[in-house]
Amino acid sequence: MDKQHFGAVKGTLEPNGSDRASLMKTAHEAAELSKAAILPYFRNPISIENKAGQGAFDPVTAADRAAERVIRDHIERHWPDHGLIGEEFGASRENARVQWIIDPIDGTRSFIIGSPLWGTLISVIDGGKPILGLLDQPFTGERYFADSSGVFCRSPANLEPRPLRVRACDKLSNAVLTTTHPDFFTSEKDLDRFLALKSRVKLSLYGGDCYAYALLAAGTIDLVVESGLNTYDIAALIPIIEQAGGRITTWEGEAATHGGRILAAGDPAVHEAAMTILTG
Repeated sequence: MDKQHFGAVKGTLEPNGSDRASLMKTAHEAAELSKAAILPYFRNPISIENKAGQGAFDPVTAADRAAERVIRDHIERHWPDHGLIGEEFGASRENARVQWIIDPIDGTRSFIIGSPLWGTLISVIDGGKPILGLLDQPFTGERYFADSSGVFCRSPANLEPRPLRVRACDKLSNAVLTTTHPDFFTSEKDLDRFLALKSRVKLSLYGGDCYAYALLAAGTIDLVVESGLNTYDIAALIPIIEQAGGRITTWEGEAATHGGRILAAGDPAVHEAAMTILTG
């Protein structure tokens, strides 16, 4: 996603408690609407289109499009002056100061095989900085959400939102690392760097997409490493990780908002050690 889509207008939104609550209320309402749009398709026969064309596979389904439509419509009704950027239907009012970033189903590959490791991502960006992030997993009933007041998880087992915190990890050799799949490291050099990091950790697992970042914020894993992400893949996850006490950047330590090669860690020392290997 081009930087100008949400960085063209200067200024930083600093919502008061009422404004912040209104933004979050809209995000929760949109998540409920998207949940109702998505779940009838999950683990049922569904047609799949390939957006990538010949030689690659980037699936999209009716569930992706239905969910983004209801999210966009709801935001349009409540915040008509805000911009919108979605994976399936692109950008509108892209020079507005405040932008909503939407990925209706992050992890469509998991979705189409019936795995629950996918989620709906909704975020608000102002001045190039994500100020609100929400990850909803409709099938399990989990919802992770963050703004400047903190980060919380709500689930069927814990209907009262509980605050999240990353866990301490003293060194790479004690770390649990995850990535969606090594195939997504499209350059041989990036794959080699990832494998070098993988060889240094205690345990590595594949799969998860956005759900891996929720596990990091919840303190059950230590590192997430990805490549080739777009803004809509990562914007909602930045407040979730940062408010939980973690660090999320590009491999070079820059802001993660525009996607690309992403490194997230619960412990700053582990983030630094992993970054040294990934950029070495």
